[in-house]
Amino acid sequence: MTRSGQPAGAVLLDIDGTLVDSNYVQVEAWVRSFRDVGFEVDAWRVHRTVGMAGHQLVPRVASLCGVDLPPGAADEVEQAHSRHEAASADRMRVFDGARELVREIAARGARPVLATSASLEQLERLRELLDVEDVLHAVTSSQDVEASKPEPELVQVALRTAGVEPSEAVFLGDSVWDVIAAERAGVPCIGVLSGGVGAHELTEAGAVEIRTDVAELLADLDGSALAAVLRPTG
Repeated sequence: MTRSGQPAGAVLLDIDGTLVDSNYVQVEAWVRSFRDVGFEVDAWRVHRTVGMAGHQLVPRVASLCGVDLPPGAADEVEQAHSRHEAASADRMRVFDGARELVREIAARGARPVLATSASLEQLERLRELLDVEDVLHAVTSSQDVEASKPEPELVQVALRTAGVEPSEAVFLGDSVWDVIAAERAGVPCIGVLSGGVGAHELTEAGAVEIRTDVAELLADLDGSALAAVLRPTG
């Protein structure tokens, strides 16, 4: 631990709903995408799946909504989602304190790693919006793994990329899938409420700490679980 003089660790960061206010834009894009292919799905059920990669989200939403997708339809939904998401990108915004948090993490010696289920196209837009490329240690996405969250593989790849053990990292996310993936990889997870998931659900999934949003976390870094992987100030 940094408090005993060891090097700082890594902070693994989800993006959608955590650093960027995009979850509800994503929900609308998915609902419209299913409609383009001829199926109506419930927005609240879509919201329950946000945080998964598209190839996992589509069949899960279809199952939850009783939709029987014919062969090839899932790919059509994903392609439609890419179009709708791109058209709505201007409605996404970086949460207050998000850029400052990433920069402070780096300034205090830890390695900020983006660990997201986003597609490459989506990730490119999000990285441009975040504008913290100069301090990022690495970026991992669903393209780097066979199974994204809630499977632990994405978190494990992020750990290897950062060159740290699970005990030397903390995950920051907004969804139950983030928390489960981190826990399965042996990494403590801080949950934020900015993605629209309740504190009780995040805690039940295994979150070690709950914060309203990244701005609140930034204001109390030394009182948070992140302090374990950051160099102390002063």
